Amino acid sequence: MCARPGAVVTLILRPRADDRRWTAVHSSAPVFVLVSGWQVGADGTARADLRCAATRAGAAEVTVLAKAPDLAGPAHTAFTLHVSVVPYAKEG
Repeated sequence: MCARPGAVVTLILRPRADDRRWTAVHSSAPVFVLVSGWQVGADGTARADLRCAATRAGAAEVTVLAKAPDLAGPAHTAFTLHVSVVPYAKEG
C-alpha cells in the first residue's frame, strides 16, 4: 500500500474463522509507520491506526500476530501489510 507523508490509515481486521485470535501488531520501522490505538473488540475484530511519517519517505512491514487462546508459546504472523510512504512528486 502507498500512502502520503502524514497520512493516517485505519487497519481493520475481521474476526478469524479458525480458533486463533488477533493478539498484537508491530511495525518494522516505526520511524516511517507508527502503530497506535491497537484494540481487539469482544467480537474478535481488531483495529489499529497506522500513522505515516510527516516529512520522510520510506517503507515498513506491518505484521499482525494471531494465536489460539488455549495454546502455550508465541503467536505467529497471520497478516502482513507493506506500507510505502511516498511524497508528492515535485514539479520543475
